[in-house]
Amino acid sequence: MALDTVTPLPALQPALRFAPELLLKAQGVRVAFFDVDGVLTDGSLYFSAEGETLKRFHTLDGHGIKLLQRAGITPAVVTGRDSAPLRLRLKALGVQHARFGTEDKRPAAEAILAELGLDWSQAAGIGDDWPDLPVLRRCALASAPAHAHAEVLAVAHHIPQAPAGAGAAREFCDLLLVASGRYADLLQEYAA
Repeated sequence: MALDTVTPLPALQPALRFAPELLLKAQGVRVAFFDVDGVLTDGSLYFSAEGETLKRFHTLDGHGIKLLQRAGITPAVVTGRDSAPLRLRLKALGVQHARFGTEDKRPAAEAILAELGLDWSQAAGIGDDWPDLPVLRRCALASAPAHAHAEVLAVAHHIPQAPAGAGAAREFCDLLLVASGRYADLLQEYAA
């Protein structure tokens, strides 16, 4: 059979489904705030013999962050720690809005909102511990990995099934992509 006579593949139908109330909360989100340790990583801290911090990131989460950018949703990182591996990862993902080494995350997030000309009603966030609460409580949509502290889980609208550092952030991204109406279009680009 010649290649030019191959029957085209049918369009991919999205397999993901989210509750309508979550999609309503996520509609209009233009910026997504991410914590790092316990969200983009599994929360473990690794140190080399020389004292260098080592981080382990998951490709699913990274691809989700890239897809957000393509959908017009700005990923932003607000984290209490700083490390060379984290900065390298964020640079590779094209994340332009990040605040490092800040325990007081609300002012850092508000500065990013001001830079982008947005407000809390256009923000979503994912975090796992008390320092994330001032951001999550103000966001239109709050998410927390299943292992998050009980007080964070209590304010979360969405709890991903995948663990932190292994797809939880991707599920958060997918929810935002579905709510934005861009998920199916982006998926079709991979259907060929």
